[in-house]
Order: sequence, then C-alpha cells, then structure tokens
Amino acid sequence: MAGKGKATKKKKKSASDRKQAVLKLVLSDTCAVCKTPCARGMRYYESMKQPGAIGKGVPCILTRTFV
Repeated sequence: MAGKGKATKKKKKSASDRKQAVLKLVLSDTCAVCKTPCARGMRYYESMKQPGAIGKGVPCILTRTFV
C-alpha cells in the first residue's frame, strides 16, 4: 500500500474571516444616468418620479466592494 497518506481536512472559515460585500446607496438621479441600469434601480427610479415620494436610496450592485 505505497503512496497512501493521511487525508488532511480543510478548516472552515469562520463568519468573521469571510469577505463581506458592501454596496453603496445611490439616489434616483444616479439611477437615471446609469449606463447599465438594473431592475432594482429602475423600479426605485420610477417610484421616485411620483409626486411626494420620499426615498433614502437603493443599494447599487455596480458599486460592490469587499471588506
């Protein structure tokens, strides 16, 4: 039985060791001029065009960074 060695187990990364994605919040004016519009941004843009609409922004997938 030559060539057989012990199998090594990989350690699982804990939740604090994993990279976490961070998305910036953008307003409807940013979504209006976006070169690659997404469904979430367009839905937010349309809802902000209504009179009296109040919004705090929507997470933009194009601004994703990992921390």
